[in-house]
Amino acid sequence: MRTPICLLGGPGIQDRAAHGHDTDRFVEIGSLTKVFTGTVLTRLARAGTVEADAPLEEYLGDVPRGTGITLRHLAEHTSGLPRLPTGMPGSSGDPYAHFTEQVLRESLRDLDRSTADRLGEELYSNLGYAVLGRALTTATGLPYQRLVDEYVLQPLGLEAGAVTAVPPDDRRLVPRDLFGRPRLWTLTGPILPAGGLWSTCRTMADVLVALLVDRRLGPPAPTWRRGPSVLWHNGATRGSSVVAAVHDDGRWILLHRLGRPARTDRLAKRILEAAVPPARDN
Repeated sequence: MRTPICLLGGPGIQDRAAHGHDTDRFVEIGSLTKVFTGTVLTRLARAGTVEADAPLEEYLGDVPRGTGITLRHLAEHTSGLPRLPTGMPGSSGDPYAHFTEQVLRESLRDLDRSTADRLGEELYSNLGYAVLGRALTTATGLPYQRLVDEYVLQPLGLEAGAVTAVPPDDRRLVPRDLFGRPRLWTLTGPILPAGGLWSTCRTMADVLVALLVDRRLGPPAPTWRRGPSVLWHNGATRGSSVVAAVHDDGRWILLHRLGRPARTDRLAKRILEAAVPPARDN
């Protein structure tokens, strides 16, 4: 099944869902998970529970002193950490199969060497968000799901678990191989804060509007990517891809596909650009 679902709205546009699959089935959102992790960070920092610019070792005892890495560096992908831990065993078809608790602990102890003097350079890092998630759960003593529930979903009036790592089996929409078997990566455990959440498209659209259009939780988290006149983030897993974007004029799009992420990105850009409302006569 390759049919996309597109939810679109904004000034001059009647909010609508177009194309394809059920908006109320859970889909993998991949790296769009990072938006929730970054939003938790900003909320905890505003509450004084953590300090975004404090050294990482204040929150994680395994981290060597003097790395210079802060929570903000991790959120902005400027920590200098690689995309994944170096030397982690590979796995055919699943790059995260061996991202275990032991691998994360070893990565924390080796953080001073992993950055290789790249602190401040923008390098997209799933490892960085795994570390950020661990710092937030350690600082609060709360599991990651509770942080998402209490600092993002419930303040927006959404139910706890509306975005989750463990959706109901009978409400999941997953890519399958020729034999009907699910084609999923291992995005549980320490990699969860970097890419392991599931959401319905309807819920994710509500979150997008609340965070970037209405700004109900304050300024957007540093996770969001900035393009010309647009804030956006995407996510992709083995066979699922999603783009969330808001134009400066308030137009927005949430697009999900079971298919290659590059095509999803291009399609979202084309739909958002085509959604310009007609000019009104004075």
